[in-house]
Amino acid sequence: MSGNLVNGGSAISCPHGGRVGPASAPSSGVRIDGHQVPSAADVFTVSGCRHTVDGVPHPCVTVRWTPDRDSVLVDGAPVLLDSTSALCFSAALLPQGPPAVGATTRGVSSR
Repeated sequence: MSGNLVNGGSAISCPHGGRVGPASAPSSGVRIDGHQVPSAADVFTVSGCRHTVDGVPHPCVTVRWTPDRDSVLVDGAPVLLDSTSALCFSAALLPQGPPAVGATTRGVSSR
């Protein structure tokens, strides 16, 4: 596993430009460079997605992360890297593509 750690300073968006962020403060008290570090246990929501299908709005509303089995853990939950598999979903739970993660501050690697 390798990649940059997702934290409160990360810019995350759905494939249609909506903003992705934790629904509440991350559950752990861990911070990197002053930013809280969310984990796969945290709920992420999407706001501002303008995705439509045949003119009907079908915005992304949530993100589900699927961390590797060998992930680094914080309070027993895997941390998120910009390389962690994830999908954005509509309110009808239809997958709508992976989120884009940028502006992370730290790298993590494991062999």
